Amino acid sequence: MKKLILFTALAAATTVFADLKIGTVDMMSLVRNHSSYEPNKKLLTETEKDYTKKLDAMKAELDEIQEEGKNMTDQLRNPLLSQGSKTKLEKDLMDIQNKFITAQQRIRAEMLRSQQDLQELEGRLLKATTEDLREKINAFAAANKYDLIVDITAAPFASEKLDVTPAILKSMGVDPENTVEKLAERKAAEKTAAEKKEEK
Repeated sequence: MKKLILFTALAAATTVFADLKIGTVDMMSLVRNHSSYEPNKKLLTETEKDYTKKLDAMKAELDEIQEEGKNMTDQLRNPLLSQGSKTKLEKDLMDIQNKFITAQQRIRAEMLRSQQDLQELEGRLLKATTEDLREKINAFAAANKYDLIVDITAAPFASEKLDVTPAILKSMGVDPENTVEKLAERKAAEKTAAEKKEEK
């Protein structure tokens, strides 16, 4: 009886899945070939450069403070220095040391804030891209009567016949033969061929 129930359940499940139209998609490929990918990459690079420039200026200021402290330490070693001048220099040196510690803390805080800002910006840009891609995938699925389209990375195995990435790329205005990946492959192959030619 148990075997009959199990067989009936399996047969029903097979019938249900047989009627499903399923596709797979390479989300990373869609992201890399999305029209926003290069502008987003450029924005992130420029933002990172701005942060680096700011941090470099802060580090240069720290170096100046350190140099000032070194000069004061050298002056304190002067045996001809009067007690009054020595006392004043010691006080100034303490101020410089406090200034140095404060500047170091500011740099650490700025570095953490910059990293956090960059991660948040990257997250927002990626979210906007994936939301747009989700809309495009939904529109493609509706137009082609798909019941399910999953990211290829979520499936341990999927037949190449299920891959709808080229069709979705076309709907995005991207020639599947001229994707970022295909162009990189061709460039690498040309480089290897050129290197082999030089060896001969």
